Amino acid sequence: MLNGTDIKTDKLHLGNDRFLDFSRPNIMGVLNITPDSFSDGGRYLDPDRALFKVRDMIDNGADIIDIGGESSRPGSDPVELKTEIQRVVPMIRDIRSFSQIPISVDTMKAEVARQALDAGADIINDISALRHDPKMIDLICDRNVPIVLMHMLGTPKTMQQSPSYRDCVHEIMQFFSERLHFCLNYGVSKERIIIDPGIGFGKRLVDNLVIFKHLGQFKTFGCPIMVGASRKSFIKTITGSDALPEDRIGGSLAAAIVGIQNGADIIRVHDVAETSEALKVYLSIKEAN
Repeated sequence: MLNGTDIKTDKLHLGNDRFLDFSRPNIMGVLNITPDSFSDGGRYLDPDRALFKVRDMIDNGADIIDIGGESSRPGSDPVELKTEIQRVVPMIRDIRSFSQIPISVDTMKAEVARQALDAGADIINDISALRHDPKMIDLICDRNVPIVLMHMLGTPKTMQQSPSYRDCVHEIMQFFSERLHFCLNYGVSKERIIIDPGIGFGKRLVDNLVIFKHLGQFKTFGCPIMVGASRKSFIKTITGSDALPEDRIGGSLAAAIVGIQNGADIIRVHDVAETSEALKVYLSIKEAN
């Protein structure tokens, strides 16, 4: 298995003298430009409303904006290439007209990623970990951009159909070892790779909990770790509440703080203001003498 103890993860370079600073946890704010996302489907299809949301996330402490035009909720169907491009690319251009905040494009399609990068995106967030589109690795090599590799069983359509593991953390670590070897063999610098264990993506409740508990083991790879647990259904399973996804803020904040305690460098969230407040309190307590 790859050993990353000699790799520094304090910064991730984005080009043009810009970087992500991992001396503290980063907050990635989610913008879903889709009609069917599990937590806010359809809410940000209107460009003006979406831009208002982006400005609000920036004002409230987002370090990165993650933009997606294809839902990856359990059971979701893929969308056409043209549709995904039309949702994502104009929004990135609009954000770039007023902000240089790092932008991540959440896509499995190389052509969507290419046009997003041309429009001003900085990071590719591929939930398939470069398994869906064989052209994605060539794009990453050509543009020399950071990539998020996420673990997922199957596809969004099938991932929650009886997922099963003998040893969840060990199997995910084996997956990342193989994916990192794949990237390195193509010449992708390890300093440009972020790993995401994929909370809720082909996972049972116990798998999600075990991943959080043993998140620090993924530090072995020497890559920044991203965790996205915001508003997900495992929170509902734990609490037994019938609250809508947007009302699962308490559980989302608890998961975010535990993730940070156990080694996460990036927390992907819908509720930026609340997460930023929780993070400030957590860090103030941690750093008190």
